[in-house]
Amino acid sequence: MSIPAFPLAWPTGWRRTKPHHRTTARFRKAGKQGSDGRWQPQRDITISEAIERVRDELRRMGIHDDDLVVSTNLELRLDGWPRSNQRDPADPGVAVYWSDRHGAPPRCMAIDRYDRVADNLAAVAATLDAMRAIERHGGAEILERAFNGFAALPNHAESWRDVLDPVDPRGSYLRLRAQYHPDRPTGNRGEFERVQRAWQAYEAEQAHG
Repeated sequence: MSIPAFPLAWPTGWRRTKPHHRTTARFRKAGKQGSDGRWQPQRDITISEAIERVRDELRRMGIHDDDLVVSTNLELRLDGWPRSNQRDPADPGVAVYWSDRHGAPPRCMAIDRYDRVADNLAAVAATLDAMRAIERHGGAEILERAFNGFAALPNHAESWRDVLDPVDPRGSYLRLRAQYHPDRPTGNRGEFERVQRAWQAYEAEQAHG
């Protein structure tokens, strides 16, 4: 897939959680007995552990790593997965894209309601697990309809930089908005809405710092 793993490729048209509405999650790594015989208590889940939960859930659905992109604002390791042991970015949102090699459109699940990347990834894994439980209990049709709601639209998560001039975002927005306005002879509603989405994405990025 052409979706970038870094920086975050938030799916076009998906609503974002405002920073002051984000909450602290409680996704934990279960406690266990260490090699020294001492009990190691629960602790916050790490980036690598959360990614592994997502990969495990998608493997159970028959999705290979080659058909999976985990997109975040975390810098990447050499193998392309987000690197642990770095500070959470200002925008901790995550977007997970996958395809099933059977001709179905790529799917996407994006979550940004928590203030840690690891917790948003763990939330994706928990949601996938819950949706698979629906299938196990005979709700295959419900599951398919639900996953259709997570379809990536469009297949490529377009950046505002693909539409507006990064050197002069506002100037290019005003120029393109006037050019494509449906009331003008040069109007094009599809392009006009594309420009509007790009400007909204630019404003959201600025708001998140």
